[in-house]
Amino acid sequence: MALLRSGLDAGSVEAQRNREAMLELLGRLEQLLAEVNLGGGAEYVERHRSRGKLLARERVELLIDPDTPFLELQPYMAHHSDYATGASIVTGLGTVNGVECVIVANDPTVRGGTNNPYTLRKALRAQEISLVNRLPFISLVESGGADLPTQAETFVPGGAMFRNITRLSAQGIPTVSLVFGNSTAGGAYLPGMADYTVFVEGRAKVFLGGPPLVKMATGEDSEDEELGGADMHARVSGLADYLAHDEADALRIGREIVDSLGWRKRGPGPARAPREPLYDQEELLAIPSADPKAPFDTREILARVLDGSLYEEFKPLYGTALTTGWGHAHGYPIGVIGNVRGILFNEEAQKAAQFIQLANQKDVPLVFVHNTTGFMVGKEYEQRGIIKDGAKMINAVANSRVPHIGLVVGGSYGAAHYAMSGRAYDPRFVFAWPNAQSSVMGPAQLAGVLSIVGRASAEARGLPFDEDRDLEMRAAVEHQIEDEQTALSNSSRGYDDGIIDPRDTRTALGLALSAIHGNEIAGADGFGVFRM
Repeated sequence: MALLRSGLDAGSVEAQRNREAMLELLGRLEQLLAEVNLGGGAEYVERHRSRGKLLARERVELLIDPDTPFLELQPYMAHHSDYATGASIVTGLGTVNGVECVIVANDPTVRGGTNNPYTLRKALRAQEISLVNRLPFISLVESGGADLPTQAETFVPGGAMFRNITRLSAQGIPTVSLVFGNSTAGGAYLPGMADYTVFVEGRAKVFLGGPPLVKMATGEDSEDEELGGADMHARVSGLADYLAHDEADALRIGREIVDSLGWRKRGPGPARAPREPLYDQEELLAIPSADPKAPFDTREILARVLDGSLYEEFKPLYGTALTTGWGHAHGYPIGVIGNVRGILFNEEAQKAAQFIQLANQKDVPLVFVHNTTGFMVGKEYEQRGIIKDGAKMINAVANSRVPHIGLVVGGSYGAAHYAMSGRAYDPRFVFAWPNAQSSVMGPAQLAGVLSIVGRASAEARGLPFDEDRDLEMRAAVEHQIEDEQTALSNSSRGYDDGIIDPRDTRTALGLALSAIHGNEIAGADGFGVFRM
């Protein structure tokens, strides 16, 4: 493999300007994450602690192995909504007694850990990650079930959470529920369908209907403990497999359960010993331009992410606006497809389609590094068959069976977002940098198209065109798209698995690669019809 040579002058005025712009974005996200970590706010956190309980992230920290990372997923979910940022649930990847697991923890300081539409979306994504990558699934439960004011949006699709738990079990993927407090209504099915359950004595209360509902439904008077207490479930109903003395004891038992699984990955381990890149990962902050319209070479990113900064480029002289090639990250072999100059032309689409087929022949995962404004348009390119060539690339992406990982390091627009294995194409993981932007097209372009269409419509009807109103419309549309295309806006909708600090890219990629090798790595047997 060839050594990637960096052309970045980290001390230049431009690089420093880029770095400062990225640090400003990171500062805003860190402030928001600090607020998310406070849960439902100081009052609710203090009330929770006064009951002798740990916070959701504290439970996660005690569950995973000391000094190992927890890759939190979708922490900004629901930010651009009326619900609390984070969606009252913590999800992520952590190592428990040496076993990589998907961990989901209800945050009871946010509306009692109830599930709103964004909670559901986030929880289902965690279950999907567990299923496709064959990772044991651990629930840290304290939930009031559905957030009743939103039941119309959560009740019907919410059943998928319970279906998925049973499907995980049917696939031989262990599911473990540790219950720390109230787990009512729909929340009761989280332990009810798990392979292993641990209840905290005097704390866990699991019932389909609490005393008030039972009174209304049957006229029966009952107390919490006799209706759904931990001791009753351990001695009478049999729902509790283990009775823990306190929260720390429950987490200890959970760790022992995972240790007893004898869990083994189905995928291969690293093909070689990891090697640090030759270039400083701190310089990743200075690579994306402070001007989102200015392109940059994603090979500069690869030089600071790939093992030893080594990269075997495929077809380097053909379709040069896209780089394709082979490398390793943390010892795992990967194929890379990265945008270099933003636009995808006919040659780039053809090269990518061929490379994706090669990766499937070799059973090698693909990493897509997004920074694209879309497929090239115009009379020349339409006549050359840009639609056919773009369709080849999308066909290859859609029918590829090796795992895909996405890194959105700049723009990701239009059909090129799909061609680069965007969220709709089921990549195993997608991570975004703080400067990432994604929408059907750029704000000015979208507003301009609407303006042209409106002008043509007025002319066709013989009506005067209101120039002042058109200017107002364009300004409003541009403002709307500028807000909707940001990394934070897309992340809040669950369109990625989290916004990462560029300096953490290699670590996040390594954790994702390790996770996907929990399952077999096998390419496609065939592809759909490629229109020639």
